[in-house]
Amino acid sequence: MLPADGDRAAAIEARARALGFDAVGFARADVPLEDDHARYEAFIEAGYHGEMGYLADNREVRRQLDGAGILSGAKTVICLARRYAGAEPDEPAPGSTTAAIARYARGRDYHNHLRKRLQKLAAFVRTLGPDVEARAMIDTAPVLERAWAARSGLGFIGKNGLLIVPGQGSFLLLGEVVTTLTIPEAALGVPMAERCGRCRACLDACPTDAFVRPFVLDARRCLSYATIERRSPPPEDQWDALGAEHLFGCDDCQTCCPYNHAPRPPLPDDAPFRPHPRWDETSLADLVAADEPTFARLTEGSPLRRPGRQGLARNALVVAAARGDEAAVRAGRRHADPELAAFAERLERRQQDPRGEEA
Repeated sequence: MLPADGDRAAAIEARARALGFDAVGFARADVPLEDDHARYEAFIEAGYHGEMGYLADNREVRRQLDGAGILSGAKTVICLARRYAGAEPDEPAPGSTTAAIARYARGRDYHNHLRKRLQKLAAFVRTLGPDVEARAMIDTAPVLERAWAARSGLGFIGKNGLLIVPGQGSFLLLGEVVTTLTIPEAALGVPMAERCGRCRACLDACPTDAFVRPFVLDARRCLSYATIERRSPPPEDQWDALGAEHLFGCDDCQTCCPYNHAPRPPLPDDAPFRPHPRWDETSLADLVAADEPTFARLTEGSPLRRPGRQGLARNALVVAAARGDEAAVRAGRRHADPELAAFAERLERRQQDPRGEEA
C-alpha cells in the first residue's frame, strides 16, 4: 500500500537515514535558481574556476532541475548530506602522510559508495507512486548542489562558500535525488538565514588569501585546487603555503570553523572515510618514486588518483622540501621523468636560496 501524500516525506527521510545520510531536506525542483545561478555565472566569467573547464559546461542546465538536462517533469529535489569527519579520537600523527591529506580523501573514494546509496534511495522513491521517475546525482552532475541544499533548509552557506549544517558542521558530502514525485508543501524545507555573523575565521585562515570577499572563492589560489585539479605545477608563490601539510587538498577553512568544533558523534567504525592504513605505510619518497603500476596500486579506490601520478609526485616533493625530507627530494632529482626531476631541482634551489630568482 502506497503511503499517503503527507507520509511520503517521512518515508523518504526514514529510508535516507537508514542508508547512512545525516541530514535530509526537500525543495521544489520546478522553481529555477536565479540569484544563485547569477553568482555562478559571475564566478565563471571572472575565470575563478581556473583549469576546471567542466565547471563552465552546461551553464544553462545548472539553472533548473525540471528540464531535459536533468529530469523532465521534476517536481521535488531531495537533498542529502553525509558527514565524513566527526569527533575522531585518533587524529593522524603530525608529519605523517595521512595528516597531509584532506579528511574526505583519507579513506575510500566517496563517489562509488555514496552513489550506490543515492541510487538505492532513488529506487525507493520510484515505489511511492505510479510512473514516478527519480534520478540520483552526485557532484559529477551539472547541478548547483549547495544552492539546492540551502533552498531545502538542509543548512546555510558559510563565508567559505561551503554548506554548514548546524549540529553536523561542514565536513559533509552532498547528493541529490530529483524526482517527479510531488511532496506536500508542509514537508518542504525553509531556507536558513546565514549564521556566520561577524566571524571571519575561515577567511583569515586561508593560507593563500583565496577568498576575493566573503562567500566568493578564487579557486586558482585555493590549495585544494592546486593539489587536485591543477594540471600544471603549482606556482612558486604558493609553495610556502602548501608547506608541510598539504599533499592533497586543504581543510584550513573548515578546521577553524566554530560549527566544526561543536560536539558530534564519532563516525561508525566501518565508515568508508576512516583513514586507510596504506597512507601511514607510504612515505613521501614512495609517492615521488612510484611508477605507473605502483601509483595505480597505491591509489586504487582512493581520491588521490585524481591528480595523476605526476601531479601527486609534485605535491609530495613540495611537502618533502618543506619537511626537510631529503630522501624524497633525492628521489625526485633522480626521477626518470625529466619534468619531475627538473621540478625537484627547482625546489631544492629555492630551499637553499629562498631569495633567488623565480624559475
